[in-house]
Amino acid sequence: MVIAHRRERGQDELPAWKKEYNASHCRVRACVEHVFARMKTWKILRDCRLKGDGVHDAMLGIARLHNVVLTG
Repeated sequence: MVIAHRRERGQDELPAWKKEYNASHCRVRACVEHVFARMKTWKILRDCRLKGDGVHDAMLGIARLHNVVLTG
């Protein structure tokens, strides 16, 4: 699991490299969140447990997420 950097107590600002990392992390996370929203509208996640090939559909969704991360 990858999480963004946070300020420590008493620290006014993050160093520049942490700000840059957080910005990059935010862009990737936004793409992933959009894919989750699309999957929900396509009912992939809701129907996964209801039909026999639900696991296959879920794996296709995970593969799509992986491709989104690779394209950045």
